[in-house]
Amino acid sequence: MIRFITGILGGIFTLVTTGLLSVALLIGAVFWMYGRDLPNHEQLAQYTPPTISRVFSGEGKIIDEFARERRLYASADEIPDLVKQAFISAEDKNFYTHAGYDPMGIMKAAMDAAQGGRLRGASTITQQVMKNFLLSGDRKIERKIKEIILAARVEQALSKDKILELYMNEIFLGQNSFGVAAAAQTYFNKTLSQLEPHEAAYLATLPKAPSTYHPVRERERALDRRNYVLREMYQNGYLTKAVYEKERDEPLRSVQNGDFEDFKRSLPPRNYFTDEIRRQLSSDFGEEEFFGGGLTIRATVDPEMQIEAAKALRAGLEKYDRGLGIWRGTGLTIDPAQLGDEDSWRAALASVDVSRDIEGWFPAVVLEVGERDARIGIEDVEEVEGGHWVPAEDVDWARKRNKDGSLSSRANVAGDLVDQGDVVLVRRMTSDSDGSFIRWTLRQVPEVEGAFMAMDVNNGRVLAMQGGFSYQHSVFNRATQATRQPGSSFKPFVYAAALDSGYTPATIVVDAPIEVDTPQGVWRPQNYSNRFYGPTPLRTGIEQSRNLMTIRLAQEVGMNTVAGYAERFGVYDKMSPFLSNALGAQETTIFKMVAAYSMFANGGERVEPTLVDRVQDRWGRTIYRHDQRSCAECKMASLDEGRGPRIITNREQVIDPITAYQLTSMMVGVVERGTARRSVGLSVPVAGKTGTTNDAKDVWFVGFTSNIAAGCYIGYDRPRPLGRGASGGGMCGPVFQQFMEKATAKYGGGPFAVPPGGHFIKIDRHTGNRLSDSASGENVIAEYFRDGEQPIFGVSAMVDGGFQMGTNLPMFNAGEDDLNTPASRAPSKTVTTSTGKKVQIAPKASFGSLSSGGLY
Repeated sequence: MIRFITGILGGIFTLVTTGLLSVALLIGAVFWMYGRDLPNHEQLAQYTPPTISRVFSGEGKIIDEFARERRLYASADEIPDLVKQAFISAEDKNFYTHAGYDPMGIMKAAMDAAQGGRLRGASTITQQVMKNFLLSGDRKIERKIKEIILAARVEQALSKDKILELYMNEIFLGQNSFGVAAAAQTYFNKTLSQLEPHEAAYLATLPKAPSTYHPVRERERALDRRNYVLREMYQNGYLTKAVYEKERDEPLRSVQNGDFEDFKRSLPPRNYFTDEIRRQLSSDFGEEEFFGGGLTIRATVDPEMQIEAAKALRAGLEKYDRGLGIWRGTGLTIDPAQLGDEDSWRAALASVDVSRDIEGWFPAVVLEVGERDARIGIEDVEEVEGGHWVPAEDVDWARKRNKDGSLSSRANVAGDLVDQGDVVLVRRMTSDSDGSFIRWTLRQVPEVEGAFMAMDVNNGRVLAMQGGFSYQHSVFNRATQATRQPGSSFKPFVYAAALDSGYTPATIVVDAPIEVDTPQGVWRPQNYSNRFYGPTPLRTGIEQSRNLMTIRLAQEVGMNTVAGYAERFGVYDKMSPFLSNALGAQETTIFKMVAAYSMFANGGERVEPTLVDRVQDRWGRTIYRHDQRSCAECKMASLDEGRGPRIITNREQVIDPITAYQLTSMMVGVVERGTARRSVGLSVPVAGKTGTTNDAKDVWFVGFTSNIAAGCYIGYDRPRPLGRGASGGGMCGPVFQQFMEKATAKYGGGPFAVPPGGHFIKIDRHTGNRLSDSASGENVIAEYFRDGEQPIFGVSAMVDGGFQMGTNLPMFNAGEDDLNTPASRAPSKTVTTSTGKKVQIAPKASFGSLSSGGLY
């Protein structure tokens, strides 16, 4: 009997042993089979997740950030224990004791599923790391087996803190926030070290399903889950009972509910400057590295000057637009049914896509239209008793465009321009004397556009860039992306080629009619005034922007030479050697023009414009630095009192320093006596050149002081005439002046440096004749000549450019009162030349015009 029982027990033991062995072999075979060809878990040790690239100003303030996955990487040492404990309590309370997987958790999950419960993964934090980093997220048994295998391997290769670091930086926590550091900022506008227990517990609720526990839409569910995490933290010994009870009773506060200020509000709105950094660096480093490389970018922008640049350009554009007297508004409306109560219209207005980056302007909606005035509701402005109103006297400047394209009569009351529900832009009108409020006034984004840029002439650092009226209205950066005809602002490069070719500021050039045969027909360029002035010195030619003198000079020097200079200065990559291009007919950008003018200002040295001083990678290593000049003395502990470090430049000399100074002196004359005299004048020496293209489709002014160059252009995006009287001096000159008044107050300025190797000779600026050293008067100019040069003065140095001066003279001169008189019927005229002589001339053939680019 005993032997029988023993045999039965032995059989059972053998069966059990054989079964267990079979199961073990089966499990081993399964794990061996799925353990082959698994991803290399060792790569996790070198994991570098996509992180935010940030742009800083020179003062170290964040001015923009770029990322596809908004992640701030925090090492294990930087993550407080409180935050770690919250996530461990919510996700894997045995994290520090298991070997990568939790057998008891797996068995419990299996039993729950067998009893009809919800199938859950029972994944540990280590397994979640495997799923997120190395495997797919599909719910299959194969993936779960691979997950367990990899988790066990990783536990042998990495420390628990490293695994937790990977997990807490990779997980998605909603609101485009990846990782706990970014989520703390997104939900509470706090750093990890500033989080309170109930806030850390809320973050720990989010890995399961962020949208399920949204702090506003799913407030109650989120609060229940947060309190569950707090209870787990208490039961796991991470919180005392008193702290747990206190934290459990805390309300659920968040940025999304308006309890904390959104961190984004501390960032200035994105503008043309930082967006151009994105465009350039994503091209240089690649989009993946730029948007995910965690780059630290030190921008050259001066935030104060960037604001002034925007103000100046907007003022110029708006002045022109309001001068047209046409009301277009925003073209947007809100259903009048939504205007019944304040909460309703504010919510509707907040959802309207309208420019909000214009300083001092507010979006508003017309709530009602009275007999004379219109009541408006204004975004971010509290309602007052009686409401806010746009009065009738604010609208009499404009006419409304009708649906058929015609213009109505000039407005007399607000209702002539706006209707109930119209979305408008408004600003406060205040008194110039004491700043007191006068009224709300209607504004509109102009149709005409333009660009402005300013840079340091010595190192190429771009201090300000405004690529249009409003970045939110149009992201197209006209400073770098819009190619336009520079008109006469190109002429200094023609004169540079001439001065380097042996001409002097006193060289006489004939200002007389020209005919050029082209494939399109005869081209007869004209001066803006339709007059011809006879023999004239180079200086006067650039000061008064004489087209015909420029054409003759370009013909004499050779357009291939002029093209070479334009390319050397970076105005064009490849310039076509056509004579019309001497007047700025070929298109370029304001970015290139300002950089080129900087080389006149700094004595002819090449400077490359840059928006970025330095770029560092996520580990703080410098991977780009703009300024390549050497400064050995900068590394010294101290220098002699009163002496600064000596910086050694290795930059290319684009043109002779004397040529650069001669041109600068001539462009000072443009401001003092020439085409910019009415609009530009600073407390420091300033030089520059106006530009106005054919039919005034584009107007320019580019100028500089001893340390800052700046430029402006204005024109429609689809070029069309700006109208009679539009000019570079009249429209862009004031923009330059407004900005540079602020810039020189901050950065100063001084006399332009006179290079060695030359000497001054006084000449008559009208005739080019040499004067005595003691000569004085408004017509006396001290011109700078090269040492050893034997300049020829007066008509003996006359240049005609090969246009047969004798046959072109006597000249046609359209006087003030006969600009419309056909030349073929015009009587003989007496012309006063620049020498002061009166010359009798006969009529000439009618001078038509083809598109020549520059006018003046």
